[in-house]
Amino acid sequence: MFIAQSRSTPLSSEIQHVFTIRRKKISQICRYNKSCCKVKAVIQSGNDNKTVKDANFMEKSMEESNGLLVSSGKGRDVKAVVTLRKKIKEKISDKIEDQWESLMNGIGRGILIQLISQDIDPVTKSGKFAESYVRGWLSKPSDHPHIVEYAANFTVPLDFGRPGAIIITNLLDKEIHLVQIVVHGFNEGPLFFSVNTWIHSQKDNPESRIIFQNQAYLPSQTPPGIKDLRREDLLSICGNGKGERKLHERIYDYDVYNDLGNPDKSEDLARPLIGGKEKPYPRRCRTGRGPTKKDPLAERRIEKPHPVYVPRDETFEEIKQNTFSAGRLKALLHNLVPLIAATLSSSDIPFTNFTDIDKLYKDGVVLNDDNDPQKNKFLSETLDKVFSVSKRLLKYEIPAIIRRDRFAWLRDNEFARQALAGVNPVNIELLREFPIVSKLDPAVYGPPDSAITRDLIEQELNGMSVEEAIQDKRLFILDYHDMLLPFIGKMNSLPGRKAYASRTLFFYTSRGVLKPIVVELSLPPTPSSPRNKRIFSHGQDATNHWIWNLAKAHVCSNDAGVHQLVNHWLRTHACMEPYIIATHRHLSSMHPIYKLLHPHMRYTLEINALARQSLINGGGVIEACFSPGRYSMEISSAAYKSMWRFDMEALPADLIRRGMAVEDTSMPLGVKLVIEDYPYAADGLLIWSAIKEYVESYVDHYYSEPNSVTSDLELQGWWNEIKNKGHVDKKNEPWWPKLVTKEDLSGILTTMIWTASAQHAAINFGQYPFGGYVPNRPTLMRKLIPHEDDPSYENFILHPEYTFLASLPTQLQATKVMAVQDTLSTHSADEEYMYQLHEIQQFSVNDHEVLKILKRFSAKLKEIEHTINQRNKDIRLKNRSGAGVPPYELLLPTSGPGVTCRGIPNSISI
Repeated sequence: MFIAQSRSTPLSSEIQHVFTIRRKKISQICRYNKSCCKVKAVIQSGNDNKTVKDANFMEKSMEESNGLLVSSGKGRDVKAVVTLRKKIKEKISDKIEDQWESLMNGIGRGILIQLISQDIDPVTKSGKFAESYVRGWLSKPSDHPHIVEYAANFTVPLDFGRPGAIIITNLLDKEIHLVQIVVHGFNEGPLFFSVNTWIHSQKDNPESRIIFQNQAYLPSQTPPGIKDLRREDLLSICGNGKGERKLHERIYDYDVYNDLGNPDKSEDLARPLIGGKEKPYPRRCRTGRGPTKKDPLAERRIEKPHPVYVPRDETFEEIKQNTFSAGRLKALLHNLVPLIAATLSSSDIPFTNFTDIDKLYKDGVVLNDDNDPQKNKFLSETLDKVFSVSKRLLKYEIPAIIRRDRFAWLRDNEFARQALAGVNPVNIELLREFPIVSKLDPAVYGPPDSAITRDLIEQELNGMSVEEAIQDKRLFILDYHDMLLPFIGKMNSLPGRKAYASRTLFFYTSRGVLKPIVVELSLPPTPSSPRNKRIFSHGQDATNHWIWNLAKAHVCSNDAGVHQLVNHWLRTHACMEPYIIATHRHLSSMHPIYKLLHPHMRYTLEINALARQSLINGGGVIEACFSPGRYSMEISSAAYKSMWRFDMEALPADLIRRGMAVEDTSMPLGVKLVIEDYPYAADGLLIWSAIKEYVESYVDHYYSEPNSVTSDLELQGWWNEIKNKGHVDKKNEPWWPKLVTKEDLSGILTTMIWTASAQHAAINFGQYPFGGYVPNRPTLMRKLIPHEDDPSYENFILHPEYTFLASLPTQLQATKVMAVQDTLSTHSADEEYMYQLHEIQQFSVNDHEVLKILKRFSAKLKEIEHTINQRNKDIRLKNRSGAGVPPYELLLPTSGPGVTCRGIPNSISI
């Protein structure tokens, strides 16, 4: 009875026997439940007298038949208190449903609860069980108006033993949100079953739900009475790769990214399948929708506002949903006015001067002038009336990057500082070899040598040679050449897109300041120009100054695209998804590693599904507003193929790989930073160290016995599936860590938790603070840099500011991406942060030693916050303090709601 229809493994005969008994009882219950529909109809019609009469009749009938359900005779009286959460905002239909729910639970025919003992029944060879309905209601706690509590009374034999599981059957017509069940009456004191889960209605799915007590057990330590239930609960959520998923289900399965395009709507919206030999990628959660009409390999899309399937417990809770919806409303309002403005002109318009940009923060979006001023006046007045309540939403907050210093973005030192302390501080590398050589095929992409020469570099080295600078670790590079050049030709064929593949060289001066010294911008080779590369350096005259700023803007555009598609989406969102799916499929909710990982999986599948629906899809925001356009996900796939490896996602390993740190056994984590004033790395190593210590203590607590890791079949199946199904396109890579020792396990888990928490925080919550000012971080460029022999060069000389701004995103593109960045940078009011783990887990883990470990971790994070605050006041650290310099706070553990540019949530929740 309790196994999902997708079960592929047969039950043992003993379990089948127990389930047959329970099926008979549930069918008796369901017969009563059908007659209750009459009562529900009366409630909906508003006939109160008839309701009371029928309710009294039903209650009497239920009492007469109660002997079928509750054991009698001498035994122990036990009470289960069931806590449910109601909606915060209810429609009339919801209130009617609530009345019905209260009636059914009040008379004892809404929710059936079965207590399952940890001890074996000698007759059934399974766990002993007792069952009862929830009945009546307790008073609502005054400070929690949306929480309701019901009670179920049991009489269990004195030798029943301790309950280890509860089986819930929801006989109501709608799903319920179960917060927890607390069982009173046993010698051990109150027993907690804290779940925070949705329980489907039996009319949607006849199978019941299994809930385990908040006690962690390795598979081999599972009490005998609930061992079979542990296995069956896992089977119920695995799926079999067939059928379209329904919104009430909780099935976790894998699929490729075949739902990004919409060929049925337009040929221009067709997109290649991402995932497989040609375009490898991590797998996503399967939805099972049918194919499109025009492409049998593409999955039919679900467009907004209709929801995309994710397992039911992965969906946003109401507070988060309201926050996200408010963000979407704000994005709509931000973009609607410029969209209307664009339609009044012949085409979308660029910013014409910097004042146009400043008005976004002072006055909000303003309609552009048109040949018919009366038409604009009428439209403006109409919009004023329509959006009079929402005028505040049409204005953008001043981004942190210009809040203290409007002109910081123009300076070279700020351009360089953001490579170490900006929203994308994970691509800068130490230059270890010269000359710089491409790894691309020279037969296709031209001569491999960079156009950056020794003479060009040494002009900026204050008398040092290139070899000396490399030896002293003073030269650094931001290199997007090989990643982007294969796509530049296709990108530049798109309307309104002109991009280069960039390399940027930096010099770390003796004063502890990083400065850019040369930029190389490359186009695909042509017969007339096999080395289609241009070199730029900062000059003293006005012309070179503007050309240099254009070159830096192209670098920022490359950086923005790689940040969004590779470092943000691929390396955190997409790569975490298979870990989450495998955790649910292979680790029981009783498993200690499931309990460890559970807070770090919250909301991720939902936010990823929403991203596939409107951000990374064909024609979505990323394609519309970033340089790669329709080739965005192909670039992400190419990056996954060429550079992603699990072992390098650990922070110390990544820093060493990039040459930004060296191995040093005298240092706490065995690494020493090459640039001490590298805020992301310096603060990140503190957080990494705290996570590592926490995870090692936790793992050591549960895996103290020899061979306990290798003998844990759930754990081994989990890791094998991550490699062989979740990241199947890389399953044969030799760098996958082994899972043999508890040290292996600790390393794997530390990397996963770091990725879901601090790594995502560092590269996500600064998106609007840094990208909200378009000139600082344009997401695309629309023009190449003019040559002296270009027809446009004369206009550039006459109007350099206009040429610069006309190269940036248009007003519509800019405001659209600003609105999305604002939403993505916003913490929800119900955010759960890492420093709160001991509070979050206190009802999920019944182990005093583990709770001590959690408290130590929270205390450590508070110490780290103090350390980071002190660093931000240190005048020697020029990348995080100084005139107009925003402090580096992206890795501060705490935050309030909103756009704060700080705070480390437990999970990728936005």
